[in-house]
Order: sequence, then structure tokens, then C-alpha cells
Amino acid sequence: MSKKVLIIVQGSGSDPGRIGNQLRRMGFALDIRQPSAGDLLPGSMRDHAAAVIFGGPMSANDDRRYDFIRSQINWIPVVLESEKPFLGVCLGAQMLARTLGARVKFHPDKRVEIGYHLVHPTAAGQTFIDRPHLVYQWHSEGFELPHGATHLATSDAFEYQAFKYENAFAIQFHPEVTGKIMRRWTTYAAHRLREPGAQKIEDQMRLRQRSERQIRTWIKKFLPAWVAPQGSDEIAHVEPAHWPSQLEAAD
Repeated sequence: MSKKVLIIVQGSGSDPGRIGNQLRRMGFALDIRQPSAGDLLPGSMRDHAAAVIFGGPMSANDDRRYDFIRSQINWIPVVLESEKPFLGVCLGAQMLARTLGARVKFHPDKRVEIGYHLVHPTAAGQTFIDRPHLVYQWHSEGFELPHGATHLATSDAFEYQAFKYENAFAIQFHPEVTGKIMRRWTTYAAHRLREPGAQKIEDQMRLRQRSERQIRTWIKKFLPAWVAPQGSDEIAHVEPAHWPSQLEAAD
């Protein structure tokens, strides 16, 4: 098996954070690419063991506005067909949902999740998250559950926080965020802390202390199971279902 993981980021200052650090500890090299800067995505997964698409300030509905958003949504079938592990984080999760024909949309009350919020496992997600976790969030849109996907986690404000579809996981929250990343986001996008549902920086700093150990433990458990050969993790296998080519059912 290749010891290289494809890491797709949205900006020059993007950082795979704890996810990248843990993958390196597991012996993987990171092949980091930024489509918004012109980096090309591979035509196959032959040279990579897995792939991760991280988040960014854009919307998964910006595919008509930004070529690099459209190119990533259109590329996801490459990794799905390869049966190699795929992980979508926040925007990456929303891109996966769109690829699978589900909608990405704002909260009906225009609320956001910014800061530390509880996510709860579903009945099917008990081996994904064994109990409610306080996790870092930074999003105003959420995804619907694609047909054929297994719903793994939920929150009070956004029903769908995580799902699994065949070889792919989607998570709306940000387990990769370190204290350094959090401070950068809250500094450069401080205006967003005034939105309904966003926490003040003081509350984020306080809740970070409560959540750190739990998130570190979760990453150390989840990533080895995720990147393991197909069928070796504890999440029940989802029977294959038709997913639309490119965006045929996403609009």
C-alpha cells in the first residue's frame, strides 16, 4: 500500500493540523495540493493510500463561481471508484454530499455553528463517536444526508454532522483545529463571531480546554480505522448505491 495521503486544501494558509500530524505519526507522507492555486488533482488514486478534502470559507454551492470548487466536486468520484479511504472535512464533507446528490444549504433560521458545540452519535454511529463530543465548528451551511449513506452524528442546530458512504466519511466539524489554527480563524474572521450561534472568543478558549483531550483521543482512534483496508473498521458496511455522475442531481 502507498504510504502517501493526498491532502487537498483551499488556501495558502490552510493547515491540516492534528489530522496531518497524526497521519505523519502513522508513517504517511502528505501530498498537499491547493486547487485554488492551480494545483492539479490526480487522475487516479494509484499513488495514494487515501485522500482528505479540508474546509475553507467558500461554499460547496460556489461551483459555478469558482473553477477550483467545481473541479474538486467533479474529482471526488475518482476516489470513490478507487475504494481508497476518503475523508471530507466541513467544506470537503459538503462537496461529498453534493457529489452524491444531496443539497447543501443554510440553517432555516440563518444560525451558524462557530466555536465548540456538542455532537451526538446516532444509533448507527456508536462506533464512530461513542458518546457526545464537544467539537470545534466553523460553518453556516450544512449538508443533507445522501441516499444510501449512514447517518453517524447530529447536533442541536444541524441534524447531519457526519455520515459514511462506502469508502468515504464526511464530518461537518473540525477535529484538525489546534489552538494556533483557532486563534488565526478568530483573528482574521473576527466579524463572524457576531453571527447568531457563534461563540465569543473567551468562551471558545474556555471550552477548548475541556475538549482537547477528548478530540486527541478520538483522532488517534478514528484515523487508523479510517485508513485501514476496506472492511476492517467497526462501522457497518453500506451497500453500494447509485451516486450521480458529477452534479446531475445536485442542483
